Amino acid sequence: MSQGCCDELLEVSGLHARQRRVLIWVMLINIATFLMMVAGSVMSGSSALLSGTLDNFGDALAYMVSFAVVGASVQVKAKAALFKSVLIGVAAVAVLMQLVMKGLSPETPIVATMGLAAVLNFLANGVCLMLLTPHRLDDVNMASVWECSRNDVFEGFGVIVTAVLVYWTGSAYPDLIVAVLLLALFTRSAVSMGQTAWRAMQLA
Repeated sequence: MSQGCCDELLEVSGLHARQRRVLIWVMLINIATFLMMVAGSVMSGSSALLSGTLDNFGDALAYMVSFAVVGASVQVKAKAALFKSVLIGVAAVAVLMQLVMKGLSPETPIVATMGLAAVLNFLANGVCLMLLTPHRLDDVNMASVWECSRNDVFEGFGVIVTAVLVYWTGSAYPDLIVAVLLLALFTRSAVSMGQTAWRAMQLA
């Protein structure tokens, strides 16, 4: 019985160590991607890229929180997931404000810069999702960061499509439309994650 308990403790400890390693990598990737997206959105004038920039910033903060609560109680992990849902919600509000201001006088983004940043962002998000997928069912903490990463992949693909549409139409409106769709995705994710975290807190 004692040997079995020790084996179980070692297995849990190993799982937490693997989770921490993965979270460090995705956090570093998101910080680097955030800096790249800031430069890309400023140089291209893309609203969709700016939406992705805010998302990457929120994700980097979320991964830091997730790293801090690895190995903590279910209650603490649920509170962390709830906090991450609030971060996504704040990012959604920031995007909405930016869209309202920019929608009054939209400018066509620089397609080449926008496209390059979008492709790099999509590749980085794909790597993060690949790293997190084996841990998506570990607990509510890892499930929430996996959902963030999955949204990032959708967002990255959406921005690539947007760059193609902007090039094809010569208009700023595809950029604004996709930014609105990303806003809806962020809001849905924040609500879903918050509900899951709240249920976990009630059951803990």
